[in-house]
Amino acid sequence: MARVFRAGIFAHIGCIRLCFRAHSMFPSDPVLTVLLCAAAYLAGSVLFALPVCQLWKLPDPRAQGSGNPGATNVYRTGGWPPALLTLALDAAKGWLPVWLAHAAGLSVMVQAVVALFAVTGHMIPIFYRFKGGKGVATALGAGLALAPVTTLLMAAIWMLVIWRWRISALATLIAIVCGPLISAFLEPETLPLFGLLALLIVVRHRNNLIRLAQGREAGL
Repeated sequence: MARVFRAGIFAHIGCIRLCFRAHSMFPSDPVLTVLLCAAAYLAGSVLFALPVCQLWKLPDPRAQGSGNPGATNVYRTGGWPPALLTLALDAAKGWLPVWLAHAAGLSVMVQAVVALFAVTGHMIPIFYRFKGGKGVATALGAGLALAPVTTLLMAAIWMLVIWRWRISALATLIAIVCGPLISAFLEPETLPLFGLLALLIVVRHRNNLIRLAQGREAGL
């Protein structure tokens, strides 16, 4: 009898734990979640490469080089100062919405969704007829807010590949593919985010993959 009672108690506790975990997967404030996702997408839709190039009196990066409105293409036309400013601003628009979601006490899952909205905004921006960039810098900022250890290790991999081969697209692809593997060991709760980011960014680099295979991808 005691054994049955004990089994019933443990089963009840197990049900409570399962219910708690299921509840924690959903946002505690759906209105705030929707607002943050919308704000993240709108922030991501601002392509900072364009005003930075205007400030430096540089040509439109969408009409130069790879045509990508990102830090690498800005570097090719204007050097390090405008490229670093573009990188910082594009990263900030990914970092800030995720940090706000964290500060609001929303779950890791919600923070990851907010991060994806910011990156998606950069890729398909509403302000530029849904023609944007590849989302790497925005993903960097969002990753630093949500999973700093994984993101810093990915950045280290990127820098090592750049140092060895001087090809930004190759460095990005290797680093982003390593992301899910690193997060699985160090920050497993963020694995779905890095998996989806890897998929999105690899797809956005499909033309770079073709040029890499043909040996035609431009270096820095």
